[in-house]
Amino acid sequence: MTEVDFSRITSYQRYKLMASLIVPRPIALVTTLGPTGVANAAPFSMFNMLGEDPPILMISINRLKDGRLKDTSANILRSGEFVVHMSDEPMAQKMHDCGEAFPSDVSELTAVGLTPVASRCVAPPRILEAPVAFECVLHEKLETESRYVFIGRIAWLAARDGLIDTEAWRVNLRDYHPVARFGASFYTRTNERFSLASPSDKPDQRAPTSTGIDEM
Repeated sequence: MTEVDFSRITSYQRYKLMASLIVPRPIALVTTLGPTGVANAAPFSMFNMLGEDPPILMISINRLKDGRLKDTSANILRSGEFVVHMSDEPMAQKMHDCGEAFPSDVSELTAVGLTPVASRCVAPPRILEAPVAFECVLHEKLETESRYVFIGRIAWLAARDGLIDTEAWRVNLRDYHPVARFGASFYTRTNERFSLASPSDKPDQRAPTSTGIDEM
């Protein structure tokens, strides 16, 4: 076994190991509003759901090298509102391009060719091309020397037509193909899926199948 004492390596070395081993990670494409009303959009892969009661999710945003806050952090701290989008394959390149360093007075949405539309509960816009958007208000925050961790309470969910059955409360996974962050600058698709039977299933039901998850 390779053993690593995290107390004896640098923060950058810890980041490289953690970011390449804790994978794949979902990507939050987050929209916020700047102080002059400019819509900001940026992707973050230190992101996940935390619970459903209350419905909360987490995004972790590092500071810039000089200690300044990224626009997303500054905007959330000021307004307490943001929208988290899931990105699928058709919009993956534009999601990635939103990670470039644009001036604060330039909207990433305009720069990369994504379409802002009005949200229902918060001021920051949703992205028309995204399959899923979670409108969030700031529930809680944690500050460390290197970053802010924002916990958002989901106030509203918007999904592409046909993706959610609100009678059975199921997601049409056959038509849902989000991308995820892999190590370094690599991403991964979610096309190859399989299900695993539980130990209580009969022996002839316990073989993995590649179709079960797509039949939900």
